[in-house]
Amino acid sequence: QQSFSSNHPSLAMSYNNIGAVYYKMGDYPKALSSYEKALAIRQESLPSHHPNLGASYNNIGMVYETMGNYSKAHSFYERAVKNGQQSLPTNHPTLQQRRKKLEKIKTKL
Repeated sequence: QQSFSSNHPSLAMSYNNIGAVYYKMGDYPKALSSYEKALAIRQESLPSHHPNLGASYNNIGMVYETMGNYSKAHSFYERAVKNGQQSLPTNHPTLQQRRKKLEKIKTKL
């Protein structure tokens, strides 16, 4: 039986997927907790400009936005955009989507 270390990137992906399930079920606190665990592992195991970190920032921002915490959502969306600017081509659809979310959340502050 093979097991992963506590900071293995595959474990982060599992936490991310669990967070997505909780989010779709409307259990935002559990989604946030899972996304935060994924982020912590990714911060330990990946370079600071890795696109998976941007995905984590975006997911956490999305939960905060849904929960009405627009200030925290803004902070995480900013991190997601900054990460995307470092790790993705300028015209990449993911980066464009993150920029739109950031602009949208600014109107709610």
